[in-house]
Amino acid sequence: MLVEALTHRSWCADHAGTSSNERLEFLGDAVLALVVTDHIYTAYPEMAEGQLAPLRAEVVRAEALADLAVELQLGKALRLGRGEEVSGGREKLSILSDAMEAVIGAVYLDAPWEKLIELVRGWLDDRIAAASERPGIRDFKTRLQEYCARSGQNAPEYRLTERGPDHAKQFLAVVHMGGEERGRGRGRSKKQAEQAAAALAWQTLNHDEVAAVSGAAP
Repeated sequence: MLVEALTHRSWCADHAGTSSNERLEFLGDAVLALVVTDHIYTAYPEMAEGQLAPLRAEVVRAEALADLAVELQLGKALRLGRGEEVSGGREKLSILSDAMEAVIGAVYLDAPWEKLIELVRGWLDDRIAAASERPGIRDFKTRLQEYCARSGQNAPEYRLTERGPDHAKQFLAVVHMGGEERGRGRGRSKKQAEQAAAALAWQTLNHDEVAAVSGAAP
């Protein structure tokens, strides 16, 4: 499974009958999200949903996983096809982050749950703690605003609805960019709901950009 986790689809194109790490990556993505979510839910009881979501997004984003893969020197162990080898595939963000998720998926299948948590938290606890203290971690609205300004788009538009009695009000925010819905979030205040929606939109944008880069790779 480790070999499969380190096998990029370009290798399979050159070696018939081999399996790429795409299925393990799919699994590892979900497993990683669960491990991180479980940890931050317990470790930060004072944080509302609108704060937990961007913290998780910061830790599991492709750039953060690629940095971890570099630290673990996964690039040296990757099995790449000739095209990716000559084009610097061992240092590509999308390939490294995908391989990191695939390794986590392989560990999930091979080891007891407790060992998986121990391993993943050993890799990520310091990063989670650092991210939780970062001033911008809870301000994804500003990130979206800056993204729209850089890309020449209109500013994000937030549409709010509310429900429940005054003492237990719940807000739902939906953020639209370029006329399209990009994220939804809930919170006990308008600010929390908007931040949660912005965090999801930012995570989606990051995923779309990585997918575009990966799709354009040889």
